[in-house]
Amino acid sequence: MTTRFNLLDEPWLPVTMLSGEVRELGLLALFDQASQIVALAETAPPSLMAQYRLLLAITHRALSAQMSNWGQRELRHWFSQGLPTEAITAYLDKWRDRFWLFHPELPFMQVAGLATATETGEKFKPWTQIDLASVSGNAPVVFNHSVDTAPDAISSSHAIRTLLGFLQCTPGGLVKVFRDADKAGPLANTAAVLPLGECLAQTLVLGLHPASPDHEDVPSWERSALTIANLKAPPRLATGPNDRYTRQTRAVLFQGEEDGTIRWLRFAAGEGLDEDPHAPDPMANFREGSAGPVRLTFSEGRALWRDLPALLPDGGDKKSAPAAILNSATRLNKSLSKKHLRLLVAGLASDQAKLLRWRVEHLALPLALLEQPEITRTARDMLEIAETLFASLRGAAVQLIADTLPDSQQKDTRSRARALFEAGPVARLFFAHAERALMTILARIEEAPDAAEQRWQLVLKEAALAAWEAQLTSLGGSTSVWRANAKAQSRLRSAIREQLTALNETGEVQ
Repeated sequence: MTTRFNLLDEPWLPVTMLSGEVRELGLLALFDQASQIVALAETAPPSLMAQYRLLLAITHRALSAQMSNWGQRELRHWFSQGLPTEAITAYLDKWRDRFWLFHPELPFMQVAGLATATETGEKFKPWTQIDLASVSGNAPVVFNHSVDTAPDAISSSHAIRTLLGFLQCTPGGLVKVFRDADKAGPLANTAAVLPLGECLAQTLVLGLHPASPDHEDVPSWERSALTIANLKAPPRLATGPNDRYTRQTRAVLFQGEEDGTIRWLRFAAGEGLDEDPHAPDPMANFREGSAGPVRLTFSEGRALWRDLPALLPDGGDKKSAPAAILNSATRLNKSLSKKHLRLLVAGLASDQAKLLRWRVEHLALPLALLEQPEITRTARDMLEIAETLFASLRGAAVQLIADTLPDSQQKDTRSRARALFEAGPVARLFFAHAERALMTILARIEEAPDAAEQRWQLVLKEAALAAWEAQLTSLGGSTSVWRANAKAQSRLRSAIREQLTALNETGEVQ
């Protein structure tokens, strides 16, 4: 195999320029124009986060080669003046031979040894094996009709973008080559968060993890090529973010066609990632779970703002923990006198090896939420009130539905009523109504916390009553519905009076 498609020179990373134009750039051009790029333009959430993590690892290692340490002064300089392009270019040129997509010994993020290993040498899989959005094997995906025996060809740029997302987000499960099963990728089942600047250069500075002068935390291209013995070895802990951001969690080797496209690849278990609870992923947030904190992920029918407490400082209760990347970005933004922190939250949710959904969301949070404890507590209390009121709304609505059904007091009837509620309009209407006002209210929370809390509670009251009316409408206008409403609605209004205390004081909930 000859060397082909060097990622430093070939255009493969989609970006949005300040002009609004979307184009593809190689790594050298991307860093050279980082101040003229708004953001990466990748549309697949796993690949989007993986590309940012790749760029952060390159930036960190390039700066580490230039200086042994850096602090707020250097970060502020790079944020306002741009990244030291010369240092990054010098670093990439030093490692140029490790960025060939096709190379006989050192293909980028691949394992050349698969070509000669007995288990994989003559065994090929379609490229869709590494595409989290495609049908492969017995894992069908809606609206995708690819066939394992006749995969369409893809470009080299498409292939490497797909591979990066797969290595970061692949769920754990069966592999059956070198090992029966393998560990999940670093961002499996994770709603990963990344602070955003006005341009790509600022985003990389905001997301940069602290200097590591010991140089033990190195990315995959600075390590020796993985061998079959490495792939058969037990999973190992990450040495740091650079290792995490570039871990080859599965062993892959592209089989290039003569025209440069890719249809087939070799595939096996990779270098498994063992998790250390004391050193979580820098982009992972943790929320309260039944048995302790669990990673924040995307849930069906649940908007991200409902889990906003997982992105905020915990206030000492240890129920949740924001991503480490948010702490450093908050400190930098505060030193720059910024008032808001823009966030990208993206990832893929799965149930064991079953892929469920992926999503990209953007948030703009007042910086006070992240660095002023009293403001954080107020916001947490406001969001908790929303969940508490919704629980009361749900209970009253289930009672309403059950009372319109035969044998309303039977256990099976209550179960059916709960199922009808879940399929109905109440939850969506309640939280959609609240969401429309949330960010405006949060923007006022620093200057007038009492007024913001009172406004929020009024919004929740309006949301609950509007959702209740929608529930009544969906049940029709029979006399049984109105009799049931006379009993159940009093339960809801009682909950509003008890839980919306700020409104009680003004007499608005009477």
